[in-house]
Amino acid sequence: QVQLVESGGGLVQPGGSLSLSCAATGVTFVIYTMGWYRQAPGKQRELVATIASSGNTNYANSVKGRFTISRDNAKNTVYLQMNSLSPEDTAVYFCYAPVVSRTYWGQGTQVTVSS
Repeated sequence: QVQLVESGGGLVQPGGSLSLSCAATGVTFVIYTMGWYRQAPGKQRELVATIASSGNTNYANSVKGRFTISRDNAKNTVYLQMNSLSPEDTAVYFCYAPVVSRTYWGQGTQVTVSS
C-alpha cells in the first residue's frame, strides 16, 4: 500500500524559511512525478510545484524564485525548500504522487507565516 509521509512545516515569521519533505513508502519503483499542493482557509487546493524523476520542475507563479522543489529518486522522497515566506503562503501543504492509476496524498502539514 502506497503511503506518503510528510514532515516539516510549522510557524515562521515573514521573510523566513521552512522546508518540507515527503517520503513515499510501499512503492518498489521510482515514481515519475511527485509534488506539492497547498490549501489556505476558505480557498481551493492549488498546485505549488512538481518534479519529474528526470528533474524537470514546474512551479506556480506565486512561488517562483522563492520555493525550490527537489527529490531523491532512490528514496522516492520529495523536498520543498521555502524561502522569503509571506503570510499569503500560510496553508496546509500536501504532498502528492500519481502512482499507476491512482493519485496519493500525504496527510498535510501546516505552514503558518506570521509575526
